[in-house]
Parts: sequence; C-alpha cells; structure tokens
Amino acid sequence: MNMSGELSVFQRDTSHSPSPEEQGQEEEDEDWAIGLAFSSERHTDKIEGLEECAQNWRLKDRMKTVSVALILCLNVGVDPPDVVKTQPCARLECWIDPLAMSPQKALEAIGVNLQKQYERWQPRARYKQTLDPTADEIKKVTSTLRRNAKDERVLFHYNGHGVPKPTANGEIWVFNRSYTQYIPLSIYDLQTWMWSPSIYVFDCSNAGMIVDAFQQFADQHQREYEQLMAQSRNTLPSQMTPPPNFKQCIQLAACATNQILPMNAELPADLFTACLTTPIKIALRWFVLQNTSRLVPRMTLESVDKIPGQLNDRRTMLGELNWIFTAITDTIAWNSLPRDVFQRLFRQDLLVASLFRNFLLAERILKSYDCTPVSWPKLPPTSQHPMWSAWDLALDICLSQLPGILEGKETFQNSPFFEEQLTAFQVWLSHGSQKRSPPEQLPIVLQVLLSQVHRLRALELLGRFLDLGPWAVNLALSVGIFPYVLKLLQSSARELRPLLLFIWTKILAVDVTCQADLVRDGGHKYFLSVLQDTSVPDDQRTLAAFVVSRVVWNHPVGQEAVAQVAFISNTLEMVYEKDRLLRQWLVIGIGLAWHNAIAARWSAIRDSAHEKLFPLLRDPIPEVRAATAYALGTFIHSGGKTERNDLANKIDQAVALQLLNVVNSEASPLVRKEIVSALQWIVLIFESTFIQMAIQQLEEEKNKESNLLSPNVEVALTSSGSLQRPSRRSRAATSNITNLGTSPELSESGFYHSTNSVNPDHIRRAVSISSLSSLTASSTLPSLAFNTIYVKMWHGLSNMEKDPYFEVSSMAKKLTDYVRNKAKELVAARDTDLGRAYTYSNSSNDSMDKTIYIGDSPPPASAQRTTPSFNRIRKRSIPSTIVEEGETSKELKDPLVVTGFIEWCAKHFAEPAASNEDIQLNAKPNHEKELSIEFEICGRTRERDTELYYTREWRYARNATVRREAKEECQRPTKAKMKEVFCNRNPLVPSVIRFHPYDPWLAVADKDGCTVWDWERSVRLVHFNNQQQPRAARITSMEFVNGHDDALLLIGADDGSCRIWRDFIRTGSRLSSGTVEDSSAVSLVSAWNCIAEMTPSTRCSGLVLDWNQDSLQLLATGDVRLIRIWDVERELKVSDFPTGSENCVTSIHHSPRDPSLFVAACGDGSVRLFDKRCNAQKSRVMTWREHTAWVIDCEWISTDGAANLVSGSLAGDIRFMDPRHPTSVHTVATAPNSQGMTAMAVHPKANLFACGIVGQHISVHDQEGEVCSTIAYHDGGGILGSKIAAVSCLTFHPHRVCLAAGGMDSMISVFSSDKSKK
Repeated sequence: MNMSGELSVFQRDTSHSPSPEEQGQEEEDEDWAIGLAFSSERHTDKIEGLEECAQNWRLKDRMKTVSVALILCLNVGVDPPDVVKTQPCARLECWIDPLAMSPQKALEAIGVNLQKQYERWQPRARYKQTLDPTADEIKKVTSTLRRNAKDERVLFHYNGHGVPKPTANGEIWVFNRSYTQYIPLSIYDLQTWMWSPSIYVFDCSNAGMIVDAFQQFADQHQREYEQLMAQSRNTLPSQMTPPPNFKQCIQLAACATNQILPMNAELPADLFTACLTTPIKIALRWFVLQNTSRLVPRMTLESVDKIPGQLNDRRTMLGELNWIFTAITDTIAWNSLPRDVFQRLFRQDLLVASLFRNFLLAERILKSYDCTPVSWPKLPPTSQHPMWSAWDLALDICLSQLPGILEGKETFQNSPFFEEQLTAFQVWLSHGSQKRSPPEQLPIVLQVLLSQVHRLRALELLGRFLDLGPWAVNLALSVGIFPYVLKLLQSSARELRPLLLFIWTKILAVDVTCQADLVRDGGHKYFLSVLQDTSVPDDQRTLAAFVVSRVVWNHPVGQEAVAQVAFISNTLEMVYEKDRLLRQWLVIGIGLAWHNAIAARWSAIRDSAHEKLFPLLRDPIPEVRAATAYALGTFIHSGGKTERNDLANKIDQAVALQLLNVVNSEASPLVRKEIVSALQWIVLIFESTFIQMAIQQLEEEKNKESNLLSPNVEVALTSSGSLQRPSRRSRAATSNITNLGTSPELSESGFYHSTNSVNPDHIRRAVSISSLSSLTASSTLPSLAFNTIYVKMWHGLSNMEKDPYFEVSSMAKKLTDYVRNKAKELVAARDTDLGRAYTYSNSSNDSMDKTIYIGDSPPPASAQRTTPSFNRIRKRSIPSTIVEEGETSKELKDPLVVTGFIEWCAKHFAEPAASNEDIQLNAKPNHEKELSIEFEICGRTRERDTELYYTREWRYARNATVRREAKEECQRPTKAKMKEVFCNRNPLVPSVIRFHPYDPWLAVADKDGCTVWDWERSVRLVHFNNQQQPRAARITSMEFVNGHDDALLLIGADDGSCRIWRDFIRTGSRLSSGTVEDSSAVSLVSAWNCIAEMTPSTRCSGLVLDWNQDSLQLLATGDVRLIRIWDVERELKVSDFPTGSENCVTSIHHSPRDPSLFVAACGDGSVRLFDKRCNAQKSRVMTWREHTAWVIDCEWISTDGAANLVSGSLAGDIRFMDPRHPTSVHTVATAPNSQGMTAMAVHPKANLFACGIVGQHISVHDQEGEVCSTIAYHDGGGILGSKIAAVSCLTFHPHRVCLAAGGMDSMISVFSSDKSKK
C-alpha cells in the first residue's frame, strides 16, 4: 500500500529473473521498467478511516477482591451424620493433619494455613476467619466485610467437611453456640448479607445443589426488588436501595449435586481447596500418583515435596513450573471460553483469575475421582484439552532432573516448553490468516514477554502477528497483551526499540484510546526521545512520529504532555527531513498538537510555525501537502476559540491566502479537499463579513439593472478599485441598507456600495428568491475592492465550486451555500424591519453619514453615527447565529465539511505492512540477536506469490507478443490496401478517438461522453458521461494512461479540466457477447483543472493534452498562450512555457527520443519546438511558419534512427521538418483541387500517415507522399458500399497498422492491412 505519494514502479525482481530462454527477449522486460500513474493508495482507496469495531478488550469495570471471609465448619474429631468415611480416609485440611494435635489447635492452624494460601494470590485483601461459626457470627462477619468493601468484590470461602451436606432447600449448615446442634443457614440470607459483587467457594459434598439454589434465590431477590420499587414510586432516587445483581456473582463448587468428595487417603480432604490455592503442590502429587510411564518411574511423594525453588522465582524449578502452569491454564481458557467470559473471569480481577486457572486443574483432578466441579458462570469441559499433555511433559522433564539436583550432581536446566510453543506460534504465523482459528499459543507469547531469555523472539513473533491486520491487534489486546508492552517501554534495551515501535504503532492504529494509558504511565516520553534522536533510522522515527501523533489525537492531556517538552518547536526543525513518510507524520503531529489548544497555537506563532510550514504546501509528495493543509487548518481553527485581535486576524488571513495560492498548481484532489476543509474555519470565524459580501454582491446585481433604467446615476471606480462617493441622497439610501448588520470589524471586508433608489419595492425585489438564486459561483463582484483578503477568499471558494473533482466542488459549495443561506436569513429579517423604519430613516438622511469605508481598519467613530431608533432596528434585525468579529465568539460551530484524510493515513498502519519473510532474526557476528524488520509502512513491496504479480506478468508477456507481431506488420510493404474490419454507429458525432495499445478497445469521445468499443468483436462495452453538470464541457483530448498495465482513461475538456477514469472495462464485459451498458463501475480516479484560465468555447481547440508514460508528465495547452507541464507522479504543476503565439495551440507532442523536447502546432499555421531544459522565456528553440492555415496535427516520426516532425494543416499540405533545419525538408500535397483536410493521423512506427479529406474520403500515404490506400466507402459492418461521411477524427494504433476513423454521421470504423483481421 502506497501512501507515500510516489507512484508504484514495478520492476522485475532480480532474484526472480526470467528463464534463459526468456532473457534473450528484451521486449518482455520493457514494461517492468515503465512507471504506473494514478496507482497509489490515494487513487485506489476510499479516503476514510478504519471501520470502527467494538473494543471489547478493555474492561469497563475492573474489579478487585478486597475482603475474604474464611468459614471453616470442621468440628474436628466429630464426623457429620450423613457421611460414612472410609478407612483409611483423606484427613489433611490445608496440608495439616487435624488428628495430630488437639481439635482447637488444629482448627486454628488450619485457618491460619488457609489464609496464607489465599494471601499468596491476594496479599492485600482483608481476611476474616470464622472457625466453626454460628449463623450470627457469619452475618456479622459478612456484613462488616461488605460494608468495608463498598462496591468491590468479597470472597466467601466455605469448608463444610464437619457438617451435613447442603439441603434441597438451599441451606448450608453451621453450629449453635454450644456446638450441640447443626443450624441451617439459608443461601437467601447469605446473599442478603454478602450482596454483590461477590465470589463464593463451596468445598463440601453435594455442593452443586448450592449453586442451583443460588440462582433461584437470585431470581427471588429480583422479583422482591421490583415489587418494592413499584410500592415506592415517590421515593427519591438517592433513598432507594441499589438493585441486586446476584446473577453476576461467581460460584465455585467442589462437586455436582448428589456427589460426595473423594476420600482417597493419599489425597488431602480439602482436595478442591488445595487445587484452588496450592495448584503446583497438588498437581505434582497427583502426577506422581498416576500409573503412567514416566522418565523417572520411581518418583515418591516425599521427593516431590523437596523440589527446590520459590514459586515467584522463575529461575528455579518450582518457579518455572508455576510459570508454565499459568501459561497453560491461560491458554486452555483462552481457547475454550467465549471472549467476554474470558475477559470477565481471567482479566478483571487478579484473585478471580488465579482461582479460575486453578479451577481448571481442579476439574481435571477431581474428574479422575468421579467428581465434577461446578462453577457459575458455567465453563465448558476442559479436562481433556491437549495442552494438559504439554503440562504433563513439562512436569516429567523437570522431575527427571530432580534426583540429580537433590544429590548435588546436576544443575537445573530450563524447560524447552516456551521455545517449543514459540516455534508452534511461528509455524502458525507462516500460514495464519483471519479465516483460520486464532493461534492457541497467543497467551503463552504474553507470558514469555516476562522472560528476558525469550523476550526478543516473542516480541518479534508478536509483531508479525499484529501485522496480520486489525483483527489480530484486537485479539492480542483481548488476551491481555497491553499492560506487558506498556511496561516494556521502561526498558532501555536498544534491540527492543524497533519491535516496541512497531507493536505500539499497530496498537494505536487500531485503538487510539490507549493514548490515555500511555500518557498516564509516561510512555510517550519513550517515543519522543526516539523521534528527536537523529541517529535513529528514519523508518523507526516515522513510527515514533505516528505514535506521538496518536497520543495528541483529540486528547488534551496528551497535548499538554508533549507541550511540556516543546514538541512543536522541536518538530518544526525536522519537517524538512528526506523521508517522505516521516515528513508527513511530523506535520500531522504538529497539526494535532495545536488542534483546539490555544496555548499551543500562540507558542507556535512565536516560533513562526505557520510560515515554516508554507514551503511544504509545494512538497513533491501529495500526502505531505495534504498534511500541511490539514495542519494549517487546525491552526486557524484553534485561533477561532481565542480572543480575536489584529495580529490573529492577519495571521489567519495570511495562512488562508497561502492555501488559496497553491490551488491552481495542485493536481491532487486529496490536497484540494484539505484546503477547502481548512478554509471553512476562515468562513466561520469571519462569518458576518462573508455574509455581508454575499448581500453586497446581490445588491450590485440589482444596481446593474437599476443603472440601465436610470442613466443619470454617477457611479465610478477609483484607481484603487473602490467606488467614488455618489450623491448625498444616494449615500443615505445606501447606508440604510448596507449598515444593517455591520460592525466596526466588518469593515475589513473592504467594500462599500451605492444605489440610486430607496424605494422599498426595489429593495424587496433585490432580495427576492430569484435574485438570491443568481448568487452563484459565476457571479462577479464588480464594485468590490479586489485587493482585499475576503474578496480573494470568496473568489477562491467560488472557483473551487467548479472543481472537476466532485468531492472538492461539493465541499466548496457547502461553504458558499452556507454563506448564501445565512444571507437569505439576514435579508429576510432585515426586510421586515426596513419596511417599518423606512419613513423615519428617509427623513433623517441629512443627519447621518452612511459611507462604508474600505480598508483593513475599522472606520473612525465619527463615521459610524446613527440615530438611536435606527440603531435599535439594526440590532434587532441581525440573526443571533452570526458570529461578529468585533464581539469575539470563543466557541466555533461544528465543521461544515470534514475529510477522512488523517484517519485514512492512520489506517495504513493498521493494515499488513510486511510479508512473513520480511521480519526475521539476523544473527550478528557477536552472536547477539537483533530484529531486522524490512517493511515499508507506506505499502507492501511487490510479492511474487500474489495474483497481482502473475496477472501483471501475463499481461506484460502479452504486450511483448503484440509488439513483436506489430513490428513484423510494420515492416511489410505499405502498398497493401486497408480493409474495414469494424464499423458501427456511435451515440454522437465522435470528436476524439483512441486505440488501446494492446487490448482490442477503441475509446470514442463525443461532445460530453465517452464510449468504449471492442472493435474485434464489434461490441459496445460501456458509455459514460465525462462530467455531471448542467452544461458539460466539450471533450477535446483523450489518452490511455498505463496502457501497458491496467489502463486508465484521461479525458480533457475545453473548460481546462481533465479527468482520469478507471474500471471502464469490467472483466465480465469482456466475456459477454452482447452490448454492455452498465456504467456504474466506471469511477473517477482523479481530476483537476489543467489550465484554470481556459473558458469553454465552440470554435477553438479546447484543451490539448499529451501524455508521456515514460516520464509520467502531462503537457497541457489549448486556447491559452502557454504550455503547462504537470508532473503526474507528484501531482504538481512543473512550469509554464509561453507559446509566443497569439493563436491557440492545436497539437502538442513530446519527443519519443529526447524527453526534454516537445513540439506545439498553432492555429496561425506555425510549428514551434520547445526545450524544457531552458528558461521558460527562452524555451522556444525553433519555429516553422510555412503553413498558411490551422495546423491539424504535428507529430514525431522515426526515420533512420532520427526523430523528425510531420505536420499537416487545414489547407491539405503536409510538411516534414528536421529539428536541425529552420525550414521543412519535404512537402506533400494531400488535398488536390483545394479540397482541404479535416483530420490527420501519423503512425508512430510504420512509414504511414493518414488524412481525412474534405471530399469525404481518407488517403493513407507513406513518408514519401505516395498514396498507399484510399478509403471512400464502407465495405463492412452491414452497410456495404455506402460512402463515408466527412471525417471528424483519425488515429493510428500505437503498434499495429490499424486506422480508426470517426465521421460526421456518427459512424466509427477501423481499417487494417492485416488480412487476418478481416
């Protein structure tokens, strides 16, 4: 994807060179070296941002478990009556044997151990132990914890091993005060005390029954609450009880309904609690107890307890096992649970996440003993997940080292688990796509980021994954990658810098809300330091510039953060960097940094920031120019929110003028749209001035009509462009009209008005709907002072209403229509008040000075005297919505027009930027590994294994075949008669006709449309209009652009505009056998005014164009006295060359051998040769004045390796000229009997030229002037024998010996000398 502004030039990859047989055929390689125009992203993409998608990775309510109630109902030494225990039986509670000490001490020790086990997962929570409690004690503890926790989560852990099983009524058992009875405790009451949010752990037999009852009681609470609300409708909201939310409470139960806990003596009695709180210890014991083949088959439970290390030290065996366990359980959950459930259970609360990871282990272990743990929300079965096999392997590998470690003979070797998982992730990446299931290893990559050993490789693979597209970024964010990469910004490791830049670019391109987290943690400083370090490669600085731009993107906190380090001042020194994309994002960053930031604007003014950006409006890259226009627009917008003064006004006016001055030299609609968007703030800031101008323009039109009826009125223009003061009575009437709604600041508009009538009827006529409707872009302002800024801006916007690119013209029209509609509202309100006030104001004319002064300063106070009554009328007649500069409005309205340019630029960073092979690890000589990212952010490099590449390769091979066959055809004798191979009727009389150089397409332009034919199959493929306007301009030029590739059609009209069309031939159209009339697929690629000075005409040459595919330049001239060169690659005007003739230019062509030379033929019969290397005034190096009539065509021909010229005029004389001689070297008379010539065409490679003679026939000549073929009658197409009409246009095929002709009877024909074409 190319957002750089440069054209895609596809060159054959040397690593994929042609086969030896193909290497000898050089013509097959010609097309690979030719540039492609209008093929960059700005031409092929819709200018809009990334589609918004729900950002569900960021938790709305991050929660914390702050209180834990540990309820132990053990009654040590007394078994419950409904449970018959086996002998031997599981006895360990929290890894303590209760029978090894007195019951009370055992109970206390178990409580202490349970608290310690929970503290490992949540050390900061408030713990309350309740040992063998009563119902009142539980109520007191839970109520207290809930009151202290407020809206945070409370955990309720219930161990009911010493009491009966829960009842079917939803009751658990506790004790009375004397421990003589079991007392039931309803879950309904427990819910009331615990409220929500809460989490419950039930470690007892038949625990699933509690979960079922919990949901029933939750529904009951909800119904009761609704009844309570219905009874207390008049209660204030602050006095209402918050609604219950028990459905969101979490429950973990040890077994299902009607199941009892396992009693295996080798296991602890609280196996479920052990799994939840000490997962590694119980997992090791359970693994050893399994009868499976292991690397160390005789491992004992005693040796397992001797595993060295700490759980929180990943360098030790125990710590690494814990790390692996976390990664595996996260991966199982990620791949098994819905995304919202995973987010809620595994990312919202650290303690809840730990408990659910361990719950997955509990499910696996307890299911092996015929117990099924139950949870709410319900989880899918995971005990058979394949990742458990990876866990068993990791355990086995670690335990195989244990004997040697315990004996001191070996040191611990890290597990290969993470390396293997990263390799699996890498394999997925080599074939991964959005259509496939997500990679299982993504949560493991997150865990690996914690390790310095694997961090570099993990970041590399993560970067490759994020590069797959926005879906991959959202997937990574949902798995919880964000806090890890945020913390890595604290690292100073240089090898991580390109990776972190790339990853953060991808994240912020998809989710800009991450800017707040970045600024809050100070991470933006990392990217600012990279940006300001000139030793860093430009591509990395570009990424840093993008990240900083996203930090300040509509984010005042981010703007303040970068302002503290003088971001704008520092960036202004870098805006002329060589890297195009870096320049673009530096400018965008500046524009975003001062957007709506008044302090930043004034700081930038002190640095003359706007003046430093002006040169970038002529940058060779269109995206940079558009970014500059955007930045200047936000600069003006920010000024609209502050106090207006003369300095602010002058600065904004200077910026607006700079923007307007580049419009006529700007070919890119992308840039022109940004210019219109920027100018809208000038319109809104100085709104009342523009409205008054619209009213003034309307009154001037009315005055023209009045002056015709009243010739005695003296109205004269002074030398300065303003009106001389008319009679006193006339000035009085003028003041009554124009002073309404004006303010002292309003005089900056620089105009005043005079009229000869004060009749209210005349006033009403002037402001009628019909008059207002005439206030269009074509209206002139004859009496306005044209040296004033506002008139220039109004004219600039009015001219942009006629822009050939629809989006630009519609945006400009919105601005001008806004002003005109406001003018209508003002006039309508004023008209009513003037009707009532006219009598009084007319009688007091002699006491008022009604002159509106011209100038940049408000008129003196003496010039603004008005009577009190009239002043009141003025105030009442002004609509309150108008912003008056003198009264400074600090809040501007919403934008009238918007573009998606900035969002579109950012979107490219979210899309794939590199192929899988582009990101790889390169080993350095010092064995340090550093990531080498060979990517182009602005676009993917041409890949061999793509459909585009193979299509282009086939097309170029086809082109070479066409050229070889055509070369043979051109070398045949030229005396063969040309036969008609195609004939059909065009919708209108053809004016321009062109062959596609390789496909059998014939483009025929008529007055205002274009038709494309398949001349080999005689099928009309498509017809479309060149422009959608009431009066379409006449088409006078047409060229195929990128004819060797996917061709575009360039059409020029006599209003000076040219348009580039694509998709005028659809793939399905080529296969159809009938007529294809669907023009909906035809789309406008680009359009601009090649020569804005040109006006439509019916008798002159119109716009004359010549396209050079090799240099990607366009020559434009016609009914003007200049020749303009456009650089299509840069979409900029290169220079203007004066023709030196008072007549129009009728033909222009560049030299095929020397790109610096071009020839122009004129209506006065002269032929002029120009050299672009010379100064514009001295560029004309040769002039031939031998024709006596209008020169129809003048083209270059190749003769014996030299480039000569051949020209023909309406008189029928053909002259051959050598650029080295001042006179023609050969003359041919093609039109005997003074018939004259109407059209002419020269074959660029064959020794032929054709002339359309007035006598209704076509003669084909060789360069010696001999007639090779005469065509006077149709001999094909179903009209055999009919005479051809007067020829309106002729053209030769660029390669084949084929001639196309269009007649005044709308018939079009193709003639060929190749017999196979019959």
